[in-house]
This record gives sequence, C-alpha cells and structure tokens, in this order.
Amino acid sequence: MLSGALKRFVLDNPHASADTKKATQRAVDLFLQAFGDAPVSIIGGEKAGAFRDLLFSLPASLGKRKSSLTLEEEAQRAREEGLSTLSGKSVKNHMMRLSALWNQLHQRELVTRNPWTGWNFENGQKTIRRSWTTKELALLASASWHSTSVPEETFRLVTLIAAYSGMRLGEICTLRKEDIQTVDGIPCFLIRPHTETGWAPKTEAGNRIVPVHSKLIEAGVLMLTETTEGPHLIPGLETSKQGIRGAALGRAFSLLKTRIGLPAEITFHSFRHTVSTQLRNADANIREVWIDRLLGHEATHKSQGTTTYLTGISTTNLQQTVEAISYPETAFANQMI
Repeated sequence: MLSGALKRFVLDNPHASADTKKATQRAVDLFLQAFGDAPVSIIGGEKAGAFRDLLFSLPASLGKRKSSLTLEEEAQRAREEGLSTLSGKSVKNHMMRLSALWNQLHQRELVTRNPWTGWNFENGQKTIRRSWTTKELALLASASWHSTSVPEETFRLVTLIAAYSGMRLGEICTLRKEDIQTVDGIPCFLIRPHTETGWAPKTEAGNRIVPVHSKLIEAGVLMLTETTEGPHLIPGLETSKQGIRGAALGRAFSLLKTRIGLPAEITFHSFRHTVSTQLRNADANIREVWIDRLLGHEATHKSQGTTTYLTGISTTNLQQTVEAISYPETAFANQMI
C-alpha cells in the first residue's frame, strides 16, 4: 500500500532528511485525500496524470488554513471564486517527491515502472484573470438573473460590495452584522476570524478594516444590520454542507457569466483586480501601502518597518483610498437595497 511504502522507505529511513520526509508526506497525503490508499503496483500513469491535473486546479492557499473541504471541493471553490492555483513549480515538487519514492520501489522490483516521470509542468490551460472593462460591467448589470437558489437582490448586493471594496467573495458572504462597526467615526467592514464557525481570512494580512464606500452607504448597506434576519449581514444565502456560505452564489455567477458570453479571464475575483488597478492608477496621494492594507495584501516591500506601518495606517487614509474607487453610472445604476 502507498501509505506503507511511505513509512518504510521515507519516514523510517534514517538517511532521509527532515525536509524530504515532510515534503514526501505532504505529497502522499494529497494523493491519499484524492484517491485513497492503494497497492503501489496498481498506481500507474492514469492516476498520476489525474493527480497532476487535480494539483493544477487547487488553490495556492491550500494548507495555509484549516479546511473541511475535499480536494475536489477546494478545486471547485478555486474555480468559482477565481482564486490563484498551484504553480507549475509546486505541482512539479509534489510529483518529484512521489517519483523519488517510486525509484526506490522500482529498484526493489516492487513496481514495474515509475509513472511520475516525464510530465510537463507548464499548465497551458491556466487563464490569466484580469479586470472588468466598462462594457463588461454594463453587460453584467443588464443581464437577467435565472438562479433559483440565490435571490437576484442578494447577487446584486454582493457584486456591489465587491466592486466598491475589493473584498473577496468569501469575505463578503460571511460578514456578520457585528462586522459593521464605526472606527474613528467612519463606518467600516471588519474582516476578522469567526470563532463560532472557524472561518478566518485566508492570510494574516487579510485581518483588516475596510471603510464602507459612500456609494454603499447610499445604497443602504448600513441598514442591513437592522433589516436582515439572523446573525449574517447578507440575506438570501445558505451555508453549504462543507460550511461555505455563498457557495451557491459562486456557482450561479459562473453560470451567468457563461450564459452572457463573458470571457474565461473574467471571474468574480476580477472585482479585486479592478479595484487594485483603479487605485494604483488613481490620485498620487494614495500610497501603495494603503492599497495593500485595504485589500489585505502582504506588503509589497516586506520589512519590519513596513509591517509595523501597515498596522498603523489611519482609518482616514483607508477611507480616502476606498473613496477613490469609481465607476460609470451605467455600471451599477440605481442599485438600491
């Protein structure tokens, strides 16, 4: 069995380094999660290829936070939310660890060949996501909504918040009423861990405050704390069996973009790209570190000084940054809650 081969030839090998043991364990664990344990003699090119393809579809953040999702569900989440996926280098590293194990098995004639060699790690199917164009936003705004699992009002609300904040889909859908607070006299979204469900921002930098854009205030977002039933801010969303709130919205958005002819480069995550691009091309008084802090990015220039400064950016500066986000009237015309 693969698990037994890992223990015998890697974990119990006194000559294997700690790094080798850890990295091989990780590669084998991913394979076992995907396909289960099996005799090494029946694992061939078909399974190796399927594992390679699965690795390329997994989110780059995999393993950086606790998750109850299966690998297929992680891949689906990455597709629906437009998340960055594992690089060719990461996929190659996992495959090479398995190849090194198989070399030992082949040498001992426990397998007849090594199915983990000879693969191409240039993922030609990888799509480079980009920002929305004005025409595409107008197309989205005018599109009819066909989903029966998510109300149209909920879809319009979530896209409006994404467009005027740059927040991720998961961050928006999991907002609780208590996550709207006044900070230094400014209404803000608080992106922070939820101890009751185990949800947390995808990175440490993701813990942040995002001032509520004036357009969102005009649309009535602050009133949701009084009108929405239950603890969450966004109405009309269910939590999936895997504990993901808004999974159905992600699937519905994917179906909508395909139906109206939006290209593969446009995903829900494109709202973050759009906000980031706008702000970096906006008024020169907006500093790069303010943008990083608003979007929950790691500091562009990492240093102790920069890290300390990021945590000390004033709410007023963040408000100035978020208010620089703007769209033509046709993009989100008359979207009120």
